[in-house]
Amino acid sequence: MTPHPDIATVGHLPDNVSIRRWFAFYGLFFAAGAFSLFWLLRQEPIAWPASWSQAAETLRQTAPAVKLIAFTLYISLACTFLPLPTTAIVAAVATRSAAVTGSLASTALLVGLLGAAASTLANLNDYHLFTWLLRSHHVSRVRNTRGYLLAARWFARAPFFILVLFNFIPIPVDVIRMLATTAQYPRLPFAAANFLGRFVRYGIVAGVTYCLPADKGWIAVVVLLALAVVLGAFKVLPRAARRLFRRGANGNEMEQLPQSRRDAEEI
Repeated sequence: MTPHPDIATVGHLPDNVSIRRWFAFYGLFFAAGAFSLFWLLRQEPIAWPASWSQAAETLRQTAPAVKLIAFTLYISLACTFLPLPTTAIVAAVATRSAAVTGSLASTALLVGLLGAAASTLANLNDYHLFTWLLRSHHVSRVRNTRGYLLAARWFARAPFFILVLFNFIPIPVDVIRMLATTAQYPRLPFAAANFLGRFVRYGIVAGVTYCLPADKGWIAVVVLLALAVVLGAFKVLPRAARRLFRRGANGNEMEQLPQSRRDAEEI
């Protein structure tokens, strides 16, 4: 992509995004994964149940490669236009009974990497679909609204950090991806921020789930929310402190001025 203009002031500019090329790539990825999954399942000496209610239990008995490919394909589909639950699936594949690896570190690393890569693909699907929608003159009018301009200025202050943070917290906030696409935030940092946020998020979920009993998986969500609050505070509090310091310094300067000059400064 070519260098993008100021995020807060972007208008009806060429997006330089090939929708067909991206979905051709994603289609090849998904077809290769589906074929590999089908081939591996043919090798499994397991009788698959007729009902979906027993399919999850049967899947637990399959080889780790089957579980991980199925997990990757599923997560790659979970986007704004197909809002599938993801955290519960990450926890399910990371349990000791799933046995995708033999240790805490390797489980957290592998599930985190595969989940982050697949989720990044899903979010890039969102990016390209939103871009396609914004090519409509009626839809692109959103860029002229007061609400969008205020949100775009806020996003432009720290777009990469905001994307990482909202991909990290276990709450679906799809509006951030919409905002990034509408502002024509470049795909490479968009993908990097998505990968980083989801890698940490899924790695923590996988690690906590591996260490805890199956009925304590909610603790991973609480841990993520607590860390998100800490990260947000780490970003916001120093900025607020600097503002207060500047206000205090300006107030002291005004008090030290003679009354006549202070009146002139106020005018």
